Amino acid sequence: MTKKYISAGYVSDRDLPNMTHEHLSKLTHMNIAFGHVRNDAITIEHLQNKESIGKIKSEHPELTILLSVGGWSAGGFSEAASTEEGRNSMAASAVQILNDLPLDGIDLDWEYPCYGEAEIASSPNDKQNFTLLLKTIREALDAKGTQDGRHYLLTIAAGADQYYVDGTEMDQVQKYLDFVQLMTYDMRGGFQVLTGHHTNLHTSTGDLFRISTEASVNIFIRAGVPKEKIVIGAAFYSRVWKQVPDRNHGLHQMAGTTGGYGPDFTELAANYINKNGYVRYWDDEAKAPYLFDGSSLISYDDEESIQCKCEYVKAEGLAGVMFWEYGCDKTYSLLGAMHQGLQG
Repeated sequence: MTKKYISAGYVSDRDLPNMTHEHLSKLTHMNIAFGHVRNDAITIEHLQNKESIGKIKSEHPELTILLSVGGWSAGGFSEAASTEEGRNSMAASAVQILNDLPLDGIDLDWEYPCYGEAEIASSPNDKQNFTLLLKTIREALDAKGTQDGRHYLLTIAAGADQYYVDGTEMDQVQKYLDFVQLMTYDMRGGFQVLTGHHTNLHTSTGDLFRISTEASVNIFIRAGVPKEKIVIGAAFYSRVWKQVPDRNHGLHQMAGTTGGYGPDFTELAANYINKNGYVRYWDDEAKAPYLFDGSSLISYDDEESIQCKCEYVKAEGLAGVMFWEYGCDKTYSLLGAMHQGLQG
């Protein structure tokens, strides 16, 4: 029997009504972004298209649909996780949402335990409390699953570098999770003026920052996560550095800016890739494309780099690939490449 790899996509609530049969059939898992944590409970009051979930589920019963909770700058986690009462409250709210909507589980995207860079509350106690929170939610989902005669999933999105492992107990955490989605994008960008790849598969020669998808996978394996529970990430958007010296096609240079968010793939395909002065280059060591026009460098994923990620997943026995996010590629060529690379 052929192994079924995970093809997971983050989809904003606003895009749920726009998803076609063709696109949905290319996913095994869909993470709806985002539920929030308010007063120690998960809330979805702000979501506008909840009715679309039932329609999608009825037409694609084989698609695993999870509510993703959190995202960058979304707080409430540290406070909820800090007490037994708060953890029980959050777990109960998760069960209530599974009662109310035809969902298959919960994905937690706490960015990040023990860190307050996203201007959310944090505490050194987050490290142990994160484990306790996931244990509490797992037990609540299992109790509901026993009643319903089925298994509900619990997953997380995890920061790709060593800091995330240092702020968590991944060897304990993984016991309560179906899989761990590594956010192997934004690995360079907003914090660095040194140009580089933000979602590269490998580390190339001359790159001072040694993080890559491969390095991230190895960090998490060393931290105790079984490789068959690891899902790697692909980016449907770019990072851009400006005022870049015209050396080495702009790669691994000190820029005049940090790597801010650049165009999404829809815009890249329309106006940037080998257009308007931008030339596409391929870093065969990193297995990553980039664009340079003499002064601006753009790092992104394309069909070729996603194909390389899919081949890596198969070669290393990982669980699959996920991407952020569906609305960023109106050409749908990246979704097609991921589907072909994993299931083709």
